Amino acid sequence: MAIAVAKPKAVAFPAAQVEACLRDELLDAAATEAELHGTPWPAEVVAKSAVSIHLDSLVVVEILCAVEPVLGFELREGVVRAGGYLSVDQAIGQLMPRIEQEWQKRKGAKL
Repeated sequence: MAIAVAKPKAVAFPAAQVEACLRDELLDAAATEAELHGTPWPAEVVAKSAVSIHLDSLVVVEILCAVEPVLGFELREGVVRAGGYLSVDQAIGQLMPRIEQEWQKRKGAKL
């Protein structure tokens, strides 16, 4: 008689929480960069996310630490594109699929 082995249940990727955390941290970093370089900083979040401002890859790697408690594991530096990003939106657009891919490796298949 074969014994059925229960598969671990897959857990849904917390996309909304990860994106909110990333966006908050990236916006803070972008605001600091804008202030340092005298770049005009818009008032609206949508405009802030789209403004052209360089986000250094090392800064973004540090920002990943803020997301790790949401995920429950450490992210590898390779998730961040070498050379950084030209806007918060660009960073979010590139990071989210890579972070989700790391999630799927550790927490289960897509639901």
